This record gives sequence, C-alpha cells and structure tokens, in this order.
Amino acid sequence: MPPTEPPRPDRAQPELTGHAGEPSGAPSTHPTTPETGELPVRSASSDGAPGDSRSARRPLPGTRVWTRLRTDRAALVGLALIALTLLAVVFADLITGALGVDTETYHTDLLDPYGVPAGPLGGVSLQHPFGVEPQTGRDLFATVVHGARISIVIGLGATLLSVAIGVAIGILAGYVGGVADVLASRFIDVMLGFPSLIFMIAISAIVPFDFNRVLLMVLILGVFGWPSIARVVRAETMSLRARPFVRASRSLGASNAHIIGRHILPNLWATIIVFSTISIPGKIGAEAALSFLGVGVRPPTASWGRTISNAVNWIATDPWYLLFPGAALFLVTYAFNVFGDGLRDALDPTTQVGS
Repeated sequence: MPPTEPPRPDRAQPELTGHAGEPSGAPSTHPTTPETGELPVRSASSDGAPGDSRSARRPLPGTRVWTRLRTDRAALVGLALIALTLLAVVFADLITGALGVDTETYHTDLLDPYGVPAGPLGGVSLQHPFGVEPQTGRDLFATVVHGARISIVIGLGATLLSVAIGVAIGILAGYVGGVADVLASRFIDVMLGFPSLIFMIAISAIVPFDFNRVLLMVLILGVFGWPSIARVVRAETMSLRARPFVRASRSLGASNAHIIGRHILPNLWATIIVFSTISIPGKIGAEAALSFLGVGVRPPTASWGRTISNAVNWIATDPWYLLFPGAALFLVTYAFNVFGDGLRDALDPTTQVGS
C-alpha cells in the first residue's frame, strides 16, 4: 500500500489588520473617539506643517524693517526731526497764531535807528523766540515755520515727479531692452551731464511773473531730477527680468503689463522708497539755492533760501539772522539723509544695523 502523503497545508491567507497594520484580533493601541470609534483627525499644525501656528506668528515684513530700524539711533533721530518738521508744516498757522506772530506784520519799534534789532541775540524774546528781521522787524520764527512748509511741499512734490519719470523710463529701458534700452540709456547719460542748474536759473528768469512759483519749482526740479533714479531702476529691472519667476510667468502667457505690475514693480518698491527718501533733501537744497539766487520763490512768500540770502548782507551786524533759517535747513536735510541711510540698511538683510 503506497504511503499516504501528508496533507498539504493551504496557502497562508493574509491576516486582516486593524489600524496601522495591527492584527484584527489584537486590541488597537490608537485612541478613538468614543462616539464614532474613528481615529481623531490630527492637525497639520502639530508637526510644523504648512498650517503650523508658528507661521502665523511670523512677523510681517514691515515689522522686521521697524525692528531693524529702531536699533539705528541716528535714523530714529532723523525720523523724529522729520516728524517735528511735518507737524510744523501742517500746523504752521496754529503755531504762529498761538504766539500771536505772522510773516506780514512789521515791528519797526523793535529796531534801532540803523535797522538792527534792538534786543539781545537779534531781538529774541518770549513773543519773538527767534528774534526779528533787520530793517523790517518781521518775526523770524514765523518766517522759519512757514518757510518749512514751502520747502517741504516743493521737496516732496519735485521728488514724486522725478521718481515717477525715472521709474517709468528705467522700467522701459530695463524690461524692453534692445533699441529702447540704447536710446533711453543715452538720454539718461545726456541728462546726467546736462548743466541743469544753469537751465533752472534761465527758465525761472523767463517765466511770467504771475506764474505760481511753487508749482514752477516743483516742475523744474522734478523734470531735471529723474536721471539718477532711472539708471538705478533700469539696472534693477534688467536683473529682475532674468529671474526664473519672471521667465516662468512669461512662458505661461502672461502679458508684459501683468509681469511688470505683479513681478517687477513689487520688487522695486524698496529701492524706490529709499531713493526717494534720500532725494528729498537734495530737492529742498536746490529750492533754497534757487531762492538764494533770487529766481526761486518770491516775496512775500516765506522761503529759507531767500531768508538766508538776505541774512548774508547782515552777517556782520546781526549774525543771529542767519543762524535760525540756516540751522533749520541743515537739520531737515540731515534728518532725511540719516533716515534714508537707516531705511536702506533696514531693508537690506545683508547689512548689519548698528546701534
């Protein structure tokens, strides 16, 4: 009788598993909700995934800039001086009205027979904190405060105009390239070498007398002040044009206007803001220079440049007349310069901001 063959075991069947590969008969080690018996949904934020709560606490770019900026003491001093100047500009009438002074009243009783302020330090008193002007007796504090309004308005207006022209030409040259870049670059070079001050004086002299001089100063300084920022924006735009995200957007069929508005301009804002801040004192100084030469703002409008020009003639007999408008011009230009430098460092992550 042939030997019987032992029964062949059937092929092992895969064992049903529970949660995470556990045998079906084994007790589950995973917590379940009592009501449904389902595994609780685990929040994606618990392991630092994209929903991590730490990303919600990440500081905004403006907060990071302010954090870096407030460690720069010189920039903070400049910011404080700018804030005080802007307050004086906005509330000039209230400030001078509270002291009971203005730029049109002549206090000839405060002058000696030679037209020089009779009191000490150029006629400084509680009613006239900066003294009075020689020969006219007008309050010098009111002249300086209202002169700040003219200087700031012209400086800001001319800067906005020059930045608008420079950014437009710089983006056109840097993004389009080719013939447009060559023509724009040569035009920028010509304007940089142009004797702009001479033409400013000539244009100011031939414009009709009744033309608004403040508007004229804004137009002249703005039209002649754009080449520097145009060259900077052109170089930045050429660099951005070669970035992968710009090439990807162009390959997806985005229009030039979309690329410039969504990719080029947002990456130029830091450069534009810093350059504008640093350009303002130059425009204020240029307005003062034109007024000093007699082709800027005309009387009776208060102007630091014209006041300094008049004070030069009295430097030997009344030096205090030159001190206050000169100090105001120096402090405002210093404030914008140091604040612009600090803002540039704060926006540049590679720069170590010192205290």
